[in-house]
Parts: sequence; structure tokens; C-alpha cells
Amino acid sequence: MTDRQKLRIGLFGYGVVGQGLHDVLNSSCGFKADIVRICVKDPSKKRRIPMEHFTFNKYDILDDESVNLIVELINDPVAAYEIVTEAMKRGKNVVSANKTMIASHFRELVELQEKYNVSFLYEASAGASIPIIRNLEEYYDNELLHSLRGILNGSTNYILTKMHNGNIPFQQALSEAIELGFAESDPTLDIDGWDAKYKLCIITGHAYGLFLDPDEVFHYGIRNISRFDIRYAKEKGLKIKLVPFVGKTDDNTITSFVLPRFISPEKYLYNVDNEYNGVITEAAFADKQFFCGKGAGGHATGSAVLSDISANSYGYRYEYKKFRQGIVTDYTRDYKIEIYLRYKNDADRELFKFAEISEQFTSKTWNYVIGVVNLRNLYELREQLPSMDVFIINTGRRDLNNVDPPLAGRAATEGFI
Repeated sequence: MTDRQKLRIGLFGYGVVGQGLHDVLNSSCGFKADIVRICVKDPSKKRRIPMEHFTFNKYDILDDESVNLIVELINDPVAAYEIVTEAMKRGKNVVSANKTMIASHFRELVELQEKYNVSFLYEASAGASIPIIRNLEEYYDNELLHSLRGILNGSTNYILTKMHNGNIPFQQALSEAIELGFAESDPTLDIDGWDAKYKLCIITGHAYGLFLDPDEVFHYGIRNISRFDIRYAKEKGLKIKLVPFVGKTDDNTITSFVLPRFISPEKYLYNVDNEYNGVITEAAFADKQFFCGKGAGGHATGSAVLSDISANSYGYRYEYKKFRQGIVTDYTRDYKIEIYLRYKNDADRELFKFAEISEQFTSKTWNYVIGVVNLRNLYELREQLPSMDVFIINTGRRDLNNVDPPLAGRAATEGFI
């Protein structure tokens, strides 16, 4: 058994997650670590602990040779990148929760770990309290993983839950999420699907060994959802969830996207409500597995950060086994999806180039159509979609791409998943 290293932590950021980490670290019975100094940006902000614990100069921590672990928990991805890369170049191990920064510089950060022989752990960046990265690294390291999908954003899940259960409008549900700390005061990353996409890109690196440029992945959030969409789902006995997906299209190719999705009552994600996250993996031999846990809040995310800190004390590092195996080499957006499209103008509908239509409805106020489109075409529309009076939902009920599901997991392609 590896001896445990005594950790002296330099902490960057003392917001919701930083304070949550402080709480769970102080409450931990089996593990202790010293937070030597905390670097924050705003000198005028009142803190709940004495100011002598804080600094406003990052080099007070980075230059401190006694600090052997940097924990980065700030919101600014540019500043986070500078801190993390500088720390690794100085031979310090790093723990981070910044999904935007990691996804945007994924390959470079992996290369820096090797070059400077340091550990970089970031479980909290992908699933908050759900240990999905560690499971992909260890449990699925040699497994034939067919697909992974789930709810990866607690803020949007809270909003969708309140709209479904309380029949309240989007803006009211969003305001509640912000007030409770489940969403930022600027919720763009959450409600437009960016946050879920960044997390999906990180997960993809461990699930399949491809470090995708986030710009290559199609995402669509819930900003334009209406009560009509919620009412349609409820009438059909369904819920709407924001569900990122990544999966194989053949032996060496994958596709991925982020879209709202219809979920039927018999499916795992149906009862994942409020700020909770849920992840489903499907594999050839392990079949289907389901992970569930809190996806927002300081203590939930802080618990994942603490797990990384503890793992670091034993010298743990990600091995990026799927990347080294090199089995998956290609990425495609040539992938058929059945969608529900709520629209107002016929000209907007025509832009989607439906290959086939199975259901449609028109009225004076709302129109919708259900049919098959190509992911490639959705990607081409990505810059127009935010300004269009439409809403898109993946029905999730048809396998249109002749992708053989894994052994016992064949039933997963039937019904609203």
C-alpha cells in the first residue's frame, strides 16, 4: 500500500464550492490536510473566516515550496488555466473543478501532466458528487463501452423539475435556481447547454480516449422551452430532461451531442429530479449501469474535490487508458435523430430538412412536428438556433443508425430512454 503524503494545500477560490470543500474537509474523520493559504480576488468581500488566511496574490501560493497541492475552484476559466498550468510547470499536483477550462485545453493539460510528472485530478468538473471519471478510468478501462448519457447539469434539471411539477414559467423557475445557488447569477452556461457540453467532452476523453474540441460538439439548451412543451410532455406521460449523449457509431467512431430529451416513467432518468444528476453507461459485458447523486451545491461538489485530494495523497493519477489503447480514432456528426420541433414559422421548420415525419400539429398559437433529422444539419444551424422561435427535443425512442446495441442491452433502444 502506498504511504500517504502529507498535503499542504494552496486553495484558489472561496465561493460556494470553496466553502463547501472547507466544510467537508473539516468534517472528515479519516483524512486531514492543511490549507496553507487561500487566494481570492476581492479584498473588500467579507469572509466567514479571519482575513489572515487569505491572499490576493497568486504567487504567494505558487512560490511557496511547502505547498504541494494546488486546489483550483474559481469561476474564471482564463485565470484558472494560468494558475493550473503554472502550478504544473512548478511540479505541483493540482485538483480542479473548472469544466470550461479543462474541456477547452484538455489535450494540452494531459500532455503537461506527463511532461512535468504531476497529477491533475478533476472529478468534480464532470458530475459533481457522482464519481463518473474514476469509474470510467478504473472499472471501464478495458470494457467495450457502447454509450453514455445522463443529466449532468443540476441547474437545468432543477428548472425543468419545477416547470413540470409546479406548472410555473421558465423565468420563475430560473430565478428560484439562482436564489438557491444552483445556478449562477449569469446562467448562460447552464441554460444554453454549455456546461453540460464541457462535462460531456471531459467524460468522452476518459470513456473513449478522444480529446474533443468543444466547438465540434453540438449543444442546445432549455432557454426557449415553453409551457406548451411541458404540457405536451405531460399529456404523453413524459418528462423533459437535458441529456448529453456520447456513443459509438462503429468500432472506431463516436458521436456526441447535448439536447433536451423526452424521458418515459420506466427509465432511470425519469425520477432524477431537482438538482440531482444521473449517468447511464451501456457496455458489452457490464450491460447497463446507473449512477445518481447531487449535481449542484457546495457540499456535493466539495465532496468530489475532497475525494480527489484524498486520492492525491496516495499518489493517484489518471492513466487515460482508452487514449493509450487508441481504439476510437474518429468522430462523426453524420447521425440521425428523431426530434420534436415546436415552431411558429414554416420557414424555420424547413431549415431542419426533415428526412421523414411521423406526427405533426398546427394551431393559431403553436405548431409542432416529430420527425427524423441529421445531427450534421443541426450543427450547421447552431448559430441561428438561439434567435429562432423554436424548441427542440430528442425523442430518444428510435435507433435510426443501425448501431448494434451491446449484447444484453438491446432493450435500451426501444421507447423513450
